[in-house]
Amino acid sequence: MTVSVTRLFMIGVVLVSTLTVATQVAAHDDSQSADPMAQRVEACTACHGAEGVELEDGYVPRIHGKPAGYLYNQLVNYQAYRRRNRSMNHMVAHLSHEYLYEIADYFAAQRAPYPAPAAPPGPELAERGEQLVHQGDEQAGVPACAACHGDHLTGVQPNTPGLIGLPRQYIMAQLGAWQVGTRHAAAPDCMAKITQRLDGRDVEAVAAWLAAQPIPDDTRPVANAIVDPPLACGSVSAPES
Repeated sequence: MTVSVTRLFMIGVVLVSTLTVATQVAAHDDSQSADPMAQRVEACTACHGAEGVELEDGYVPRIHGKPAGYLYNQLVNYQAYRRRNRSMNHMVAHLSHEYLYEIADYFAAQRAPYPAPAAPPGPELAERGEQLVHQGDEQAGVPACAACHGDHLTGVQPNTPGLIGLPRQYIMAQLGAWQVGTRHAAAPDCMAKITQRLDGRDVEAVAAWLAAQPIPDDTRPVANAIVDPPLACGSVSAPES
């Protein structure tokens, strides 16, 4: 089933109030009534689902199980318009950073099944994609994806997301957004630098190879941060508790 961007925006407008106040209605589901945070983030799950949602003209990514620091940074980026999506910019506009971190922390603790991997790309594209993911391209100044996202590509605590379980079109769209300057991160924006060194064929190869990878048994982000990352990457510090 597909959903238009306009409809998605309307869903966000209707449900945004569930992020700002906890609902007090009588619970019709015992498991949900025991977890008031689940009620408060219904605006998120309505669009993101558990595994991400395919749209006719895009994709809403999964947020379950991603590192809390990464999710928090994305929410702050939407609030600061470093990332642009009409629904997301609207929904987080007036939320405190403390509450944004609460939301991030909640989804980081959730576990949900991953969708089946895509069909593998052709041999030439697969070879280039695997090279960029696991070895990088020293001559082009492109570090391996695994150097930051983890050997198993499940992400690294506290701020680096996993790359598994994402569709090819979504990965291409995000790399392309960094290339053309419509997606940004906190300075220094390492992904903006890396994507400028990739050509269109490289983007396609990385996306196609990643989308076809089997899901590992343990999908949790690696617990220990990368000691010596190939590039400095900026992030927004978590609010003090």
